[in-house]
Amino acid sequence: QVQLVESGGGLVQADDSLTLSCAASGRTFSNYNMGWFRQAPGKEREFVAAISLSGLRTDYTDSVKGRFTVSRDNAKNTVYLQLNGLKPEDTAVYYCAAGLTFGSTRERNYLYWGQGTQVTVSS
Repeated sequence: QVQLVESGGGLVQADDSLTLSCAASGRTFSNYNMGWFRQAPGKEREFVAAISLSGLRTDYTDSVKGRFTVSRDNAKNTVYLQLNGLKPEDTAVYYCAAGLTFGSTRERNYLYWGQGTQVTVSS
C-alpha cells in the first residue's frame, strides 16, 4: 500500500511557473517508478511525465517537453513536477501515480494514485 498526496497547485497567469509535489508514504518509495498525469475538463486523463526508480531516466509528453521537469528525492519520499512557461491549455487536475514500469502512458499500469491538485492558468 502506497499513499500519494499532491500539493502545490493554484491559479497563475500565462508564462508563470509552479512546482507540484507528491509526498508518498507506505511501501518503500524507491521501489516504484513514478508518473504524472493530468485531466482537463471534459477530457480523458493524459500522461505528462515519468521518472525511473532512482531518477536517472525521465520521459515527457511532447506538449510539455522543454517546459516541465520531473524529479524525485527518495530520501524525502517525494516526487516533483516543475511547471515553467505555463499556458492556458495546461489547466487541469494534476495527479501523481506509482507503478512497476517506467514511462508507461497508460493509467492501467499504475498501482497507486494521489487525489490530484488543481492547476489553473489564465490567459
